[in-house]
Amino acid sequence: MASDRTVMAARFVVKPLYIQVRDAMIERIGKGEWKPGGALPNEIDLARGYGISSGTMRKALDLLEVERAVTRQQGRGTYVTDQSSDALVSRFWRIGGVDEATAVGDSKAVDIVEAPANDEERRRLNLGPDDRVYRIRGIYLNRRLPFMVEQASLPAALFPGLLEMKGAPHRVSVLAQQQGILLGKAEERISIASAPASAAEALRIAADTPVMLLDRLLLSVDRQPVEWRIAHCNLAGGYFYLAEMT
Repeated sequence: MASDRTVMAARFVVKPLYIQVRDAMIERIGKGEWKPGGALPNEIDLARGYGISSGTMRKALDLLEVERAVTRQQGRGTYVTDQSSDALVSRFWRIGGVDEATAVGDSKAVDIVEAPANDEERRRLNLGPDDRVYRIRGIYLNRRLPFMVEQASLPAALFPGLLEMKGAPHRVSVLAQQQGILLGKAEERISIASAPASAAEALRIAADTPVMLLDRLLLSVDRQPVEWRIAHCNLAGGYFYLAEMT
């Protein structure tokens, strides 16, 4: 017979019912049972399908909406969020310019390579000693002038066959959606640093020129590291980092 301590421990590891429902719905969205942009069944039908109360279903949907996995439209219903849409991409893009709140420039992938993860990539992406990564180097242009250069590292296991995907976009939001990965929070550190030689060359500035350094770790909704990115942004063009506070 289980001891009281064992019973109490079991209670603490059991997730609340609405969290379990949220997890089950995340899994179905990730598997493509509910497509990006598609409508979910109504709240009553969902509750009936999962055998739960409407209140519990509403709490699960509230959490999914906070995590941006779904979008509710008043009077119309609940829809699976399209992570590749410009509105969703912008939540990970905080660079502003003189002429507009956000400087959404054209981007291009300079190169994509697959390699064994180095020590820092293993630490930041929570990888093992034998894991590999894709490294994507890109340059962002505004009015045809480069203003930011970045290198992103992605766990290769999460994006199988990326090198063989002809014409594949290198935006992580698009790549993640293709693989059924739902993006969650990002943690970004901002500082001022001297431009390394490779970044200075890409930005057409002198080496050691002060630039804005962005160090970002992007997580899935289940807090699995999806991308680690280092970017250097030219300050001379009047660019800034936009932080919204609520």
